[in-house]
Amino acid sequence: MKYLVRDKIFAIGDDYWIEDEQGRHAFLVDGKALRLRDTLELKDPDGQVLITLRQKMFSLRDTMTVERDERPLATIRRKRLSLLRNHFRVTLVEGTELDVSGRVLDREFTVEYEGELLAHVSRQWIRVRETYAVNVVREDADAALLVAVAVCVIRMAERERED
Repeated sequence: MKYLVRDKIFAIGDDYWIEDEQGRHAFLVDGKALRLRDTLELKDPDGQVLITLRQKMFSLRDTMTVERDERPLATIRRKRLSLLRNHFRVTLVEGTELDVSGRVLDREFTVEYEGELLAHVSRQWIRVRETYAVNVVREDADAALLVAVAVCVIRMAERERED
């Protein structure tokens, strides 16, 4: 299933819809303004919070935490430096690790688990300007989590580029 994300300059307080392939609202990204740390909520079309992304306050490397039902689900941080590709590691609370690699700022990257493709993020398939797709490859994958990871790593890479 492909989810379409309208790309824009991210700022705290931004709210935007992510649509499915049929153009229906699938997720709302709700940026929480006036917070001490960067916070985003991924909501379903009815306004139910599915995932909360929070910037970790005191960390040597830029880190964001992922929460579901107000409980920690994962931590996202840059894996290693590379000039041509970005690498992020998503560590789930039970110890499972997802690898995010590719050209994040170009919106061309993958999310994998032990070498198996879970999602592919790309602008290639999209003709609408300033839009990218999150193609969740596995039917049994947690689409909300994979979309949240894509939004999060792009936000982290954009913030890093600004610094």
